[in-house]
Amino acid sequence: MTAELLEKVTSTPEEQRFVLPVLHSWQQFEAIEAAIAELPGVRITYFDGWVELMTIGENHEMIKSLIALLLGLYFLEKQIEFIPVGSATRREEAKEVSFEPDESYYIGNKKEHPDLAVEVVITSGGKGKLEKYKRFSIAEVWFWEENRIFVYRLRGGEYELSDRSELLPDLDLALLTRCVLMPSKLEAMTEFLRELRQ
Repeated sequence: MTAELLEKVTSTPEEQRFVLPVLHSWQQFEAIEAAIAELPGVRITYFDGWVELMTIGENHEMIKSLIALLLGLYFLEKQIEFIPVGSATRREEAKEVSFEPDESYYIGNKKEHPDLAVEVVITSGGKGKLEKYKRFSIAEVWFWEENRIFVYRLRGGEYELSDRSELLPDLDLALLTRCVLMPSKLEAMTEFLRELRQ
């Protein structure tokens, strides 16, 4: 990785994605990963030889955190057992993939892989990420993109767009979306809880 690209990645204030222009082996990926380990706010993804670097901006983190807070309120209010594992890395050399979801959850008990993952897409690279999740058989992936939530459910080895979550069928996604978009996060949480209790 060139010093010029490294400077470009680290000097970006908002979310940006940079795909390295040539294919890399797993060992080369691990070397790049080690080289950027100390850089704050930079994520690295590996998929079939392609290495992508992404900077994380405040808007991305705000949306991700608010979705996690609202989901936590939902689990509490509905008394659904869950295990939040955030952006824990999913990686396996044999599958040629390494990435971090923005948020991820086991619903009920811990399993081999989380049941639900949430991705916040500010710039680009949305649905293409589904191929990565497919390799770990993650049952449901949600994308926050263009101020909407898109739910993808794994069926027969492929992801299909769904109008609601099968894992959380009683969750009103329109309510969740409306609350995420509210300027006051305190009001958003209050409104969300009030609606859940009606």
